[in-house]
Amino acid sequence: MIPTTADIVICGAGIAGISGAYHLAARHGIGDILLVEEGSPLMLTSDKSTEAYRNWWPGPGDAMVRFMNRSIDLLEAFAAASDNLFHLNRRGYVFLTADPARAEVYRRSAEESSALGAGELRIHRGRPDDPPFPPPVAEGYAPELGGADLVLDPALIRQRLPFVTPDAVAMLHPRRCGWLSAQQLGMWLLDEARARGVRLVSGRVTAIDMAGGRVRGVTVRAAGGEQRIETGVFVNAAGPLVGAVSRLLGVELPIFNELHGKVAINDPLGIVPRDAPLLIWSDPVLLPWADEEREELAAAEETRWLTEPFPAGVHFRPEGGPGAQTLLLLWTYDVKPAEAVWPTRFAPEYAEVVVRGLARMVPELAVYAGNFGRPIIDGGYYCKTQENRPLIGPLPVEGAYVFGALSGYGIMASQAGADLLAAHIAGSDLPAYAPAFALSRYDDPAYRALLNSWDPTTGQL
Repeated sequence: MIPTTADIVICGAGIAGISGAYHLAARHGIGDILLVEEGSPLMLTSDKSTEAYRNWWPGPGDAMVRFMNRSIDLLEAFAAASDNLFHLNRRGYVFLTADPARAEVYRRSAEESSALGAGELRIHRGRPDDPPFPPPVAEGYAPELGGADLVLDPALIRQRLPFVTPDAVAMLHPRRCGWLSAQQLGMWLLDEARARGVRLVSGRVTAIDMAGGRVRGVTVRAAGGEQRIETGVFVNAAGPLVGAVSRLLGVELPIFNELHGKVAINDPLGIVPRDAPLLIWSDPVLLPWADEEREELAAAEETRWLTEPFPAGVHFRPEGGPGAQTLLLLWTYDVKPAEAVWPTRFAPEYAEVVVRGLARMVPELAVYAGNFGRPIIDGGYYCKTQENRPLIGPLPVEGAYVFGALSGYGIMASQAGADLLAAHIAGSDLPAYAPAFALSRYDDPAYRALLNSWDPTTGQL
């Protein structure tokens, strides 16, 4: 049964909504919270991600680095409190390139991220006076391991990653990075929130009552009909539907959605070690085709695109525990705004394209091209702002808040974002980075001018 009153109503029980409820209840003692979710918790987009995290972010400014450091601090605290129920690891990200010019880009971006607070940069050039290269950590989250290693010695790359292409000339290995089980993290937080009085109900928010410029109530449509809930605080944490829900308040958010997919295939030959980090190829890719295949594809207008250069960014990681064979592959090579519709649909050639793209970085994976059985293809929507930074804080209706536009970093940002949201609602001190994520940032003429030169793919992976 849906209650008729609540101190706070949160629309959406993905990782954002659940985390927000937990932080409000556990850290601020607000227990009369209602989570409203039409489907199952965590099932719309939260289980569709790479489940990775990192503190390695470019500017402008240090807001994202500080924000992610805070989120990782909280993730580590929850891992300790739960006996690492959600399998947080510290494997790191590895960016690779075969382009000597990109090695210099790596150096400049690494120096920038380090200066912004991401940790020490260690450069390895194959010299006797190089700093130590920390060994990889397959399991656990090793809080002391941070910063990044920039490897400009191809021999050292081959030593550490013998399965990648010998063409690789530079490697950037940020260390305060890894992945986790988003499903298990979310369910642990939900259980903890429920133990503190938070309630989860099944239904759809269909209307928000306002009077005198502030929130007065929320209408929820459930199996038994519509129910009005009297409340003074409403949180929009609706993931890819955050724009539609905000329009119930008469608020138009500067956001859009992109469809991102992932492919799971088996690696029965054991080409990729099970303790590998997340690996990202930083160069554009020409898919490997046999001469006759390329000629045939190029001859038809509808397939010619398969023979043309693809953008950088194809990436993958091992998935599963001991004995598993699964690789999780990701590549968004066609980035364009998309209407959020379900079920999600991907082109029939998507898995083949991703496998062939990864073969540029790990040549032996080419054996699976056209030969990977029935892949599992899934995905969800990145809800984004133009500059690819979140929206967290009050909306221009008193009592209304947003926690969204988390792009592809929703899992990793969830805890710092929930911490920030809760501080806004509870009226506690805000961190220095709070203005960088508030909707009001767009009221600043200097910020709007900055957007004109902002790379919209900043922090995409």
